[in-house]
Amino acid sequence: MEKTKLLAVVGPTASGKTKLAVSLAQKYDGEVVSCDSMQIYKSMDIATAKPTREEMGGIAHHLIDFVDLNHSFSVSEYVLLAHKTIDDIKKRGKLPILAGGTGLYYMSLIDNLTFSEEECDLKLRDELLKKAKADGGEKLHSYLKSIDPQAAKEIHPNNLVRLVRAVEVYETTGITLTEHKKRSRQTPSPYEPYVIGLSFNDRQKLYDRINLRVDMMMSAGLLKEAKEILSKDHIKTAYNAIGYKELEAYFNGEVTLEEAVDTIKKESRHYAKRQLTWFRKDKRINWINVDEYDDFCEVIKKSCDMIENARFL
Repeated sequence: MEKTKLLAVVGPTASGKTKLAVSLAQKYDGEVVSCDSMQIYKSMDIATAKPTREEMGGIAHHLIDFVDLNHSFSVSEYVLLAHKTIDDIKKRGKLPILAGGTGLYYMSLIDNLTFSEEECDLKLRDELLKKAKADGGEKLHSYLKSIDPQAAKEIHPNNLVRLVRAVEVYETTGITLTEHKKRSRQTPSPYEPYVIGLSFNDRQKLYDRINLRVDMMMSAGLLKEAKEILSKDHIKTAYNAIGYKELEAYFNGEVTLEEAVDTIKKESRHYAKRQLTWFRKDKRINWINVDEYDDFCEVIKKSCDMIENARFL
């Protein structure tokens, strides 16, 4: 069966993925499929850097802003919807362009990982998440390390969502997440991907961009958005997006606003480092160092040259 050509743009937060994906969609008659586990949620706009209508540049964007805050959305649900969305884009004669920085979503879709309903136990998931928040991720991470060392190596103790999911899979099925992935990879991927990764030679330049973005988020109304999100009974979802839990400490009088903002910047930088570590493992990714170019237009041109030289389209 002929595989579907899928262009993908990945990399750390604040690296320019949206801008590049939109530019490529404009040039190659494509539509963007989001690969971001937080931008799927409604109302969580500023903290997740959800693209504005202006930033979308007239390009259709899919799998953004469609899940209610009180809904537990799994990677298996994402993969199913992404498959359908990409198939629809292809049928309409458009080029599907995957864009985002959630490594688990990216890998699960590109490599066609599958998860059955038997692997889900929402009650157990909630219990594990509450316990992890109360005790800290290190304790649950130590347990994961004892049952699935490979998964523990790939999952940071602070990433409670993935940590809980890995333990949930084992507790529900008796089979580790690593083994599930190994088995599911036996089904060939329906895609022929060409993946562009955005990075920086000088990591500090990326961190400066992240710091600036957080300042811009604050100017755009992040404080108000965080207050509204945290006032609702959806803390489980909100806590997974950097920006809300840090500002909650300010609302509770535990830190100053300046300290809370500094923490958002620090956590965002740490997240970017984890994203780069994840994506660097994928040898299919064709990397571009953004800071090697004076203007982002040159990054866009370089991307087009790479795509055309690879005779991908």
